[in-house]
Amino acid sequence: MSEPITRIPAPDGVAPAAAYTHVVTGSGRLVAVSGQLPLDENGTLVGPDDPGAQARQVFENIRRCLAAAGATFEDVVKLTFFVTDMAYLPAIRAARAAHIPDDRLPAASAVQVAALVRPEYLMEIEAYAVVAE
Repeated sequence: MSEPITRIPAPDGVAPAAAYTHVVTGSGRLVAVSGQLPLDENGTLVGPDDPGAQARQVFENIRRCLAAAGATFEDVVKLTFFVTDMAYLPAIRAARAAHIPDDRLPAASAVQVAALVRPEYLMEIEAYAVVAE
């Protein structure tokens, strides 16, 4: 389902990034995946106090949402990480690496927030994808 996506890791005059791509463009159908929480299919929290387990569940939820729209992680052009502690980023990056290789990294933002909708949630991640028509 992929490719018409172009990644520009370091535009002229912009310092290279190690964990994301600065610019990702594409043409086709936009898929927006709402922020996903570390909940299983029954709405039960996965991995209380475990950022690795929560990140793996969140990326699994994103995978399922993408599939429902006819997309895959190869179609993802942007991820936004909302975390209650920036110390969780290595766990998020490890979970992301299980789905997205380093040479296909999307654009990304990481935002530390004071709280999410419930205190036991350590992160919420949203995704945007572009699927070829």
